[in-house]
Amino acid sequence: MIWPGTTAQADPPAPAVRLPRRRGIEFTLIVVAVLLSVYGYCDVGLARTGAIPPGAVGYGAGLGVLALLAHVAVRLRAPCADPLLLPIAVLLNGLGLVLIYRLDLETPADRAAPTQLVWSTLGVGLFITVVVVLRDHRVLQRYAYVSVVTALVLLALPVFFPAVNGARIWIRIAGFSIQPSEFAKVLLAVFFAGYLAANRSALAYTGRRVWRLQLPTGRVLGPIVAIWLLSVLVLVLERDLGTSLLFFGLFVILLYVATGRTGWIAVGLLLAVVGALAVGWLEPHVHSRVEDWLHPFASIDAGRGPNQLAQSLFAFAAGGFLGTGLGLGHSILIGFAAKSDFILATAGEELGLAGLSAIFLLYGLLVERGYRAGLALRDPFGRLLAVGLASIVALQVFVIAGGVTGLIPLTGMAMPFLAQGGSSVVTNWIIVALLIRLSDSARGQYDGSRHDGGQYDGKGAS
Repeated sequence: MIWPGTTAQADPPAPAVRLPRRRGIEFTLIVVAVLLSVYGYCDVGLARTGAIPPGAVGYGAGLGVLALLAHVAVRLRAPCADPLLLPIAVLLNGLGLVLIYRLDLETPADRAAPTQLVWSTLGVGLFITVVVVLRDHRVLQRYAYVSVVTALVLLALPVFFPAVNGARIWIRIAGFSIQPSEFAKVLLAVFFAGYLAANRSALAYTGRRVWRLQLPTGRVLGPIVAIWLLSVLVLVLERDLGTSLLFFGLFVILLYVATGRTGWIAVGLLLAVVGALAVGWLEPHVHSRVEDWLHPFASIDAGRGPNQLAQSLFAFAAGGFLGTGLGLGHSILIGFAAKSDFILATAGEELGLAGLSAIFLLYGLLVERGYRAGLALRDPFGRLLAVGLASIVALQVFVIAGGVTGLIPLTGMAMPFLAQGGSSVVTNWIIVALLIRLSDSARGQYDGSRHDGGQYDGKGAS
């Protein structure tokens, strides 16, 4: 109430509050993650030979040093970041190295763990680079169109190289191989977030209404649909249906988040079903995988023995609730993809339903923290980018886990951090680094120790 003769005064600004950094919590969780990984490594050796592996100390020291360097980078450059993201990544990466080492014992002529450790080192190096160099995530919005051009080039490159296991998704030169689509998914997430953030009002409130869905004008929706169709077309030509499904899901999720129109989810599901039926019927390579999914034990009935999916189901069944124990399973019978597409079967057999549930909880927590950062951010680009990056992890886990358990047809992708694959582990470390930066910005908005108020100065400084 304002009395006569007095003037209205604005409420005093809220006192600045210095938010807790929680870096000590992060460090403690990282120590726990490293110790659990070393314990798993030693457990495999004890189960197989009755002795601790000679490389246990080197493995623990290497993983510990990498985790410590990443923690120092976060402590110095992203002090307000979510304290769970880095420990989860360290634990998943460490567990992946343990599982690959365990499978290497069955294939002494094809050892993948040392190479995976090198790729993990490179991934942590890029993680540190992103955290240190990228001072403000909003600078990425300026490079949205550069990102999409680079992504399309990366997607097209494998067309000029020989197919591997029926798919053209690899670039192999002089024994060195890389999967460009892994890097393209991050670049497309940046493009989708940048374009949708700049055009979200036009996408949500213009155009005509068809049935119960507000369709944007072709001028606004056309460019992003064209980019998505072009990327999916390239992937279909390369028979990389898993990444095609991931890109489609990413496109629909971000379109829904940008517009708030639930109808896009229904349209996306309808188009996904139609596309899957068409490709599954017309493409022989995909059709064979659909047949294996519908009849996983047909090869046994025909006297040819179990196929990969059947062996995977047997592995999950043998694991029971608590598992057979690390090093005591037989998932190597799955064959050439035991360390990549089907590594989750090793976890299911040797760690059981309890261990598998813990792994899924780690992935779920990683995705949830990404969504939490997106909800807290004020700028539309950061919100969409956080949701997009977290959705990439969620979609990958669903597609891979669904394929190896028989829920959906197998598509052939790498389980984040767990599976053998240098491109995959490097890309996922970059995703975690970006989520670290986004979560730091989200909490930094309310941190009284930041005198700039988190405003973007156009130069990338926070």
